[in-house]
Amino acid sequence: MHRFFLSLLLLTLTINGWATTIKGIRLSQSEADTRLVIDLSDRVDYHLFTLDNPARLVIDLKYTDQPKSITLPDLKNTPIRNIRYAEWDKNTLRFVLDLNKTLKYSSQTLTPDKKRPYRLVVDLHDSSVTQTATKATVTPPEPAPKIQKKSQATTVKKEIPASPRRDIVIAIDAGHGGQDSGALGSRGTKEKDVVLAIARRLAKLVNDEPGMRAYLTRDSDTFITLRQRIKRAHNHNADMFISIHADAFHKQRAKGASVFVLSERGASSEAAQLLADKENAADLAGGISLEDKDDLLAYVLLDLSQNASLEASLEVANTVLSGLKRVGHVHKKHVESAAFVVLKSPDIPSILVETAFISNPDEERKLKSSSHQNKLARAMLSGIRNYFQRNPPLGTSQGPQQHIVNRGDTLSTIAQRYQVSLNQLKSRNDLSTTKLKVGEVLMIP
Repeated sequence: MHRFFLSLLLLTLTINGWATTIKGIRLSQSEADTRLVIDLSDRVDYHLFTLDNPARLVIDLKYTDQPKSITLPDLKNTPIRNIRYAEWDKNTLRFVLDLNKTLKYSSQTLTPDKKRPYRLVVDLHDSSVTQTATKATVTPPEPAPKIQKKSQATTVKKEIPASPRRDIVIAIDAGHGGQDSGALGSRGTKEKDVVLAIARRLAKLVNDEPGMRAYLTRDSDTFITLRQRIKRAHNHNADMFISIHADAFHKQRAKGASVFVLSERGASSEAAQLLADKENAADLAGGISLEDKDDLLAYVLLDLSQNASLEASLEVANTVLSGLKRVGHVHKKHVESAAFVVLKSPDIPSILVETAFISNPDEERKLKSSSHQNKLARAMLSGIRNYFQRNPPLGTSQGPQQHIVNRGDTLSTIAQRYQVSLNQLKSRNDLSTTKLKVGEVLMIP
């Protein structure tokens, strides 16, 4: 019995007092190989595995403290799109590497030397690069150019075709439609009509934006079920889903726009529903059918996909809300959450915008105004653009260029986020002070 309690005490000390800490993360890149090095305070027990659709590499570190803050390496020109980490359970810190495609991997741990601590080394290998290089070496040389005057040969340059770039697809969902008119204003204005008008204006702005393309879930006065709206967005490979509505309240003085994301409770109920129906599920979790997966694996896949989607949804919701604040009054100064069905896609960042209170006579009048509809559409586009400049999807030409200041942002945190110096950020935006205003647009060097 004493031996049992001694073992339990040692285990408790190991978990709570002797946990490994992360001292830094480094990244190096060659033509076909990427090396990720995690510097550690001590030896670590770890486990690696991959997930598909989208491609991810998961690194589980046992008895490792979650760092309060850590500088992530620059991922530009690497096959890694993003690195995220969180506590998976009380004994495991999980890193997830979002990859551009599935890659082969190997790993090893290294003991300290005079200059470096314990290290976990993860190597990613892109075999397609090696194959391309090999094919290039065995390609017969092109015929020599004809000799011209005085033996001067004309230089022949072979053009390398650029990689095809795809557009970012924004699924724009005008709420209600057909027999479902939605909320009614005091002057008889129907929600379904004004939100369709706003959706069409937003779609035009999106289509005018380089590298973006809009898809309207409905472009006429037709009724579509909530699940069909999600399915249509999936079928058109949407990178974002934005549902447009107009709120109503029994008190006419209620006013202002609101932005919603899916609540954790709504996400949990959706996960339970997908898992319960997985044998006959037509729904996908992160592009992966749950049909042939055991319960534990299905839960892990769904949880990872939903967490990433909810994080992205919250980020884009904040940028859209910042844009709407410049148009007029907002009902709540922060993003709200609710269990709206149209937000329940587990793998597409999804937000719902209540543009105004149609039950408020002043706001009803504005909602019917083409100029105000344009202002709302431009505000939403500004938030969408800002999000994708920070988070360009794979295969698109978008890149970080500007940042819309949100509540709580400081110049130093923005500089750290984009991995630029404070002086560079100030110089690029002609700033003489570090004070910022919510909604201010900063250009990123």
